[in-house]
Amino acid sequence: MKLQTVSIFVDDQQRALDFYTGVLGFAVAADVPLGEHRWLTVVEADRPDGTQVSLEPKGHPAVVPFTDALVADGIPFCVLGVDDIQAEYERLVAAGVTFTQPPTDMGPVTVAVFDDTCGNLLQLAQFTG
Repeated sequence: MKLQTVSIFVDDQQRALDFYTGVLGFAVAADVPLGEHRWLTVVEADRPDGTQVSLEPKGHPAVVPFTDALVADGIPFCVLGVDDIQAEYERLVAAGVTFTQPPTDMGPVTVAVFDDTCGNLLQLAQFTG
């Protein structure tokens, strides 16, 4: 058994696609029109057979209060692992990404939190142990 697809709820699928591919560096895995929305997934560019991330529209009534509460409390929706958090932080800041927490040493892990422009906070993590 393996993790096939996970969802991140987004305000705008096209803006999310632009951000996740153009800024974060993911690649499109699927882009299928489905009425007013799309089945839209991205994957790590160097792992096309890896876990896909569905950029899911916030259509369900429970999603908006849930994601708004996470952002209001400063809680990231998911964690993205990186090998060099300082370099990634500097690259993303130069690309205009807004961080709510700069790289912070937490012992066995250094973390940073940023806004994905689509209604979520995401966390970068570099494990040191």
